[in-house]
Amino acid sequence: MQAVDDIKPCYPLFGEADYQVSLKNKRDGCEERHPPEKVQEIFLWTTTAEYQELNFKREALTVDPAKACQPLGAVLCALGFEKTLPYVHGSQGCVSYFRTYFNRHFKEPICCVSDSMTEDAAVFGGQKNMFDGLENARAIYKPEMIAVSTTCMAEVIGDDLNAFINNARKEGHVPDDFPVPFAHTPSFVGSHVTGWDNMFEGIMRSFTLNHMADKAPGRNGKLNFVPGFETYLGNFRVIKRMMAEMDVEATLLSDPTEVLDTPADGEFRMYAGGTTQDEIKDAPNAISTVLLQPFQLDKTKKLVENTWNHEVPRLNIPMGVDWTDDLLMKVSELTGKPIPESLAKERGRLVDLMSDSHAWLHGKKFALYGDPDFVMGMVKILFECGAEPTHVISHNGSKRWLKTMEKMLSESPFGVNAKAWTGLDLWHLRSLCFTDRPDFLIGNSYGKFIQRDTLHKGREFEVPLIRIGFPLFDRHHLHRQTTMGYEGAMQVVTTLVNAVLERLDQETMGMGTTDYNFDLVR
Repeated sequence: MQAVDDIKPCYPLFGEADYQVSLKNKRDGCEERHPPEKVQEIFLWTTTAEYQELNFKREALTVDPAKACQPLGAVLCALGFEKTLPYVHGSQGCVSYFRTYFNRHFKEPICCVSDSMTEDAAVFGGQKNMFDGLENARAIYKPEMIAVSTTCMAEVIGDDLNAFINNARKEGHVPDDFPVPFAHTPSFVGSHVTGWDNMFEGIMRSFTLNHMADKAPGRNGKLNFVPGFETYLGNFRVIKRMMAEMDVEATLLSDPTEVLDTPADGEFRMYAGGTTQDEIKDAPNAISTVLLQPFQLDKTKKLVENTWNHEVPRLNIPMGVDWTDDLLMKVSELTGKPIPESLAKERGRLVDLMSDSHAWLHGKKFALYGDPDFVMGMVKILFECGAEPTHVISHNGSKRWLKTMEKMLSESPFGVNAKAWTGLDLWHLRSLCFTDRPDFLIGNSYGKFIQRDTLHKGREFEVPLIRIGFPLFDRHHLHRQTTMGYEGAMQVVTTLVNAVLERLDQETMGMGTTDYNFDLVR
C-alpha cells in the first residue's frame, strides 16, 4: 500500500499485489463480466467492415463527439476581455465542468461563476437566481464587466436573459451603467465554437449596436482581428508579433493570453490582460475586421458587416505557407504597409524546414479530427509537405465547410483519395482506422482511445496519435505552442516529422534484426 515517504501515482501503484487482489475481488464479486474469450471475439468484430457498416447507421447515439457545448466556448470568449467575469445562468455542475475542462488544458485557475439553478428554479424560472447572482458576483469579485451565458436548464425552461438583466437593473441589483452583455448558448445545438461566436457577438453588440453615430470605418487606422475559439496561446502572440513587425496597429478582440498564462510570482491574478472596453467601443472605427477562423464566426461576420459596415476579407485560417501569405498580403493591401524582410526571412526558414522534412512526410497518411477551421488548416499544411490526409472529420462542421473541404481535397493530388465528414464522432473514426488504416492520427487527447484499441489488435494495426488540437489533457504545455503563421507551421511540421521519426525508432529497435534504419551515423 502507499507509504508516506514513497508516494506512487496510479501507475505503477495499481499494479502492486494488494491492488490487483482488490481489483480481482471487485471483478469476481460485482461486475458479472463476460468471459475474456467472448470480449475478445466482440472486440475483433468491431474492427471489421461489417461492424463499420452498422456503426455508420447509428442515429440515436453519439460516442465521443470531439466537440464541447456552447457555454464552454462562451466562457473562453469572456475570459479574453479586461476584468470580465464569465457568468453562466444555469446549474452549478455545468460550470464546474467548464472550469475543470480549462483547468486541465491550460493548467491555470479559471474564474467563472454560476447562479446555481436547482429544482425550484427549473419549475419557477431562474430570475431570482440571477438577481442574487449578479449582485453577489459584482460585490465579491469586483469585475468591470459580467458576461452572461446559459446552460441547458435555463434554455429548456425559456429564461429570457435580456428581460432578467433589465429587471435586475430596475430592482437595483446591478447599476444601470454596469456592462452585462449576454448570449443565449443552449448546449443541445451547435458546439463550443458556436458559443464563442454567440458570446462575442453579444459583447460587441452591447457596446456598439446603438452607438454607431460617431463611428466611421478607417477612422482609427487600425485592424481588428477576431480569433474565434482558440486555445493555442501562441497564436494570439504570433498575430501580434507579425503585426508589430509590419508596423500595423492591431486590436485582438478577445485576447485571453495573460489570464490563461499568468506567472507564478506569489500574486494571484483573477483578471489579467484582455481586450479593453475602450478597444471594443473603438472597434467599428478600424479599417477592417479580419476573422481568423471564418467557418466558426457566422454571427460575428453579420454584425461586423451590417452594423460596423466593414468589408470582411475573404481569407482562410492563416496556417501553412500559402494561407499565411494571403493574410500578410491582405494586411499590406488594407494598411499600405510593406511586408518586412524579417517576415520574408521567417517564411524562407519555413520553406527550408519543409524541404528538410519532405522526404519523411511525403506519402505518409494522416486521419485527423477537430474544429472546422483547424482541420482545414492542418490539411493545408499536410498538402504543403506532400502528406496525404485519409479521413478529415469535423463533427461540428457545417454543410458549407463540408463543400469547401471536399473541393480542397479534390484539387490536390495528395487529397483525391481522402474523404471529408461532418457529424461523425470518434467511434466512427475508430472504425475507419481499422478498415482504412492511416499511418497516424491527428487530434486531441481523446484519440488515445483509438490508438489503444488499434494497438490491442496487434502492433501492426496501431495508429499512433499526434496531439494537436483541444483539449490536451494528458500532455503539458502544448497550449503555449503556435499553429498559425510561419512560426506555427514550423512547430506543426516539427511535431509531425518527429512523430514519424519516433515511430521509425520504435519499429527499428531490434538489435541485429530491424535496426537497419536506426539513424545514427558518425
